[in-house]
Amino acid sequence: MVFPSDVKGCMRDCILSVMWKKYDIYSFFKNHCTKSDLKVLDNYQEELSRAAMIDRVFNHLSDRVDGGISSFRAMLQSLIKWSHFDPYYFDTLKKLNRDEAKRNLDHLRQLQEIRDAKFQIERERKEKLTREQQEPKNTIQELKKNFLKLHCGKTSIQQRGYELEKILLELGRLSRLEVTEPFRVVGEQIDGAVKYDGEHYLIEAKWQDQSSSNEPVYQFVGKVEGKMYGRGIFVSIHGFSDNVVKSIVQGKAIKTIFVDGEDLVCVLEDRLTFRQLIDAKVKAAQTKGEIYIHPLSGEPKMR
Repeated sequence: MVFPSDVKGCMRDCILSVMWKKYDIYSFFKNHCTKSDLKVLDNYQEELSRAAMIDRVFNHLSDRVDGGISSFRAMLQSLIKWSHFDPYYFDTLKKLNRDEAKRNLDHLRQLQEIRDAKFQIERERKEKLTREQQEPKNTIQELKKNFLKLHCGKTSIQQRGYELEKILLELGRLSRLEVTEPFRVVGEQIDGAVKYDGEHYLIEAKWQDQSSSNEPVYQFVGKVEGKMYGRGIFVSIHGFSDNVVKSIVQGKAIKTIFVDGEDLVCVLEDRLTFRQLIDAKVKAAQTKGEIYIHPLSGEPKMR
């Protein structure tokens, strides 16, 4: 995020119009910047004008990796609330002009009010868009119909995988789970995610003609491991190979649960919700160390 240049320019004018002594300007920066930032003002009394002091600090903050946002915002708040006009410099020496200072401060407040209003409008727009994206667009009956079509249709395995992603995320919306659409990150393709019980679960959707082999599962587990508190749901319509479940569980922290076509049919037939499916799987993983269970009985699908 870049701090707006028009606001910085107005802040510069405000500082120059309310502070005369270089030491006062230095103290102002001292209250809002780090010791490291202040190093750019070494020997400021001898070498720099008042305006040059401000320019040097502002340029230094802008060049920081974080753009100096926190310091700029702190200074902005101080100037917006500014009410001190030292009579010695304003009235006695007349080095500073009270009317000019007030105009600059009022202009800064107006700029901030305008930006706050724009941010509020943009925030409301994004919140509305997010709400719309989280609203389900299909009924459970429609999703069941689509699911059965994929079984009977002649679409490619890859296309069936894409359609499966859509069905899973729509089931999440129907269960009022927060859904994240598919995305790419650092060369990885993520099929989407759902937020359950405060945790985000990455989703991997596979529609293959046979049980998922070990390799796709291991790759997905690697994706999950590379995320903070990573958790995952691996969905394979035709189940999993005999040894993949054991290999994922033995000697490892359990972070991924397995879902197959039978599990999804239970949800699509409205025997339980997608949220209840995840709850049953997570409960078994957390209490029994089982990552592949029947969601209705709670019994392992493999031994």
